[in-house]
Amino acid sequence: MTTSELVFIPSPGAGHLPPTVELAKLLLHRDQRLSITVIIMNLPLEAKPNTEPPAPTPRLRLIDIPSDDSTKDHISPKTFITGFLEHQKPHVRNIVSGIIESHSVGLAGFVVDMFCVTMADVANEFGAPTYLYFTSSAAALGLMFDLQAKHDDEDFDVAELKDSELEVSLPSYANPVPAKVLPSVLFDKDGGSNTFIGLARKYREVNGILVNTFEELERHALESFLRSSANIPPVFPVGPILNLQKTTDDGKADEIMAWLNEQPESSVVFLCFGSMGSFNEEQVKEIAVAVEKSGQKFLWSLRRPPPKEQLMGLPKDYENYEEVLPEGFLERTSRVGKVIGWAPQMAVLSHPSVGGFVSHCGWNSTLESIWCGVPVAAWPLYAEQQLNAYKLVVELGLAAEIKIDYRSNMRAGSSEKEMIVTAEEIDSGIRNLMNDHERRKKVKETKEKSRFAVSEGGSSHASIGRFIDQCYRQPMNYYIAF
Repeated sequence: MTTSELVFIPSPGAGHLPPTVELAKLLLHRDQRLSITVIIMNLPLEAKPNTEPPAPTPRLRLIDIPSDDSTKDHISPKTFITGFLEHQKPHVRNIVSGIIESHSVGLAGFVVDMFCVTMADVANEFGAPTYLYFTSSAAALGLMFDLQAKHDDEDFDVAELKDSELEVSLPSYANPVPAKVLPSVLFDKDGGSNTFIGLARKYREVNGILVNTFEELERHALESFLRSSANIPPVFPVGPILNLQKTTDDGKADEIMAWLNEQPESSVVFLCFGSMGSFNEEQVKEIAVAVEKSGQKFLWSLRRPPPKEQLMGLPKDYENYEEVLPEGFLERTSRVGKVIGWAPQMAVLSHPSVGGFVSHCGWNSTLESIWCGVPVAAWPLYAEQQLNAYKLVVELGLAAEIKIDYRSNMRAGSSEKEMIVTAEEIDSGIRNLMNDHERRKKVKETKEKSRFAVSEGGSSHASIGRFIDQCYRQPMNYYIAF
């Protein structure tokens, strides 16, 4: 049997590699004729994400491109997409050449991350089709297409909406979207907005788009693609794609789970803000006051921000929480709460004692909370998280609000004053989160829909089948080593 090879190229970062590897494993399980190589590009980070590297499996190869000193020259807010990825193209080209020289394979195509669509240039050199893996929502994908069309056809400049109270009508959203929840990159006139628009243009050139979502969650957005008269490639909702394995970390996970085992069912609110989420000392104290005032049992993942001058830094665990928390907080709350650093998020959300999730609304975290049936209090920080929060709170009614237009300014190079969410706002959001029984019921119903979607006969299961069929319908170049 001749093997058909897919080459996966995820973006570097904790939020992109795991769902890419999980999608690869799913495709291999569905079709024995496939083999997959995942090419992992590494950023020169001083701190690494606190996750275990994915393990290869039969027919799945993981190949690292190590970072080196020259890589650092291509890391900046303005040139990441262009500079860093252009720097990686020769490495990708050499890896793919090595694969086809040492194996008799049909190159079925490249599957590139939403930020790596420039790698279609390399796929074209091999005469292979390119598929996009969009690791955010279908609604966010629709936003990109619509703003790009408005920019190119109507000379619309979304950057003019910065600090505006206006709303934007977007086909992939059922309601007008406030400008204040659009991604910050759109308001960057020095290049970020143009990069965003340029990505959407390239998306229109691919052979198909896989989206980590499911039809029952985003029916309106997915139908908007069918209604569009614009050039949008076939869209395949294949989610939720999740890593369901329980990650461990030097015994810390065992300690956390042991504490949760002692708590009543649905009694704990879990506060966690992703691999890059952190707050300054003033905001940490507001959170502390809020959780203490609420009287709610809590598990709080509290992490130290990276230095502001560290462009690609990641938060680290505190050695001593008392240096940032209000005096006496740990002692006063010792019976009801636990402050931790790194958190095994999926394992925590799966625990029956967890009844609410104060979240940054990253898309992976959103899908995990739905899969586990845990309602969210939305507190987005950056990227498209404000859009996700708006969708959860306003459009889907699956989340309470803490502050959906919050934007973190903890990134390197930011000169803007950090926004502060008050203890009163946080306390109100937590109480709303834990006490709304109708919302909790709706989240549980969505949980069942998410699980059926990926089971045999479900919408995403069928969509994955259609994608595999398309891979074999495309012309396939066979390279045979002599």
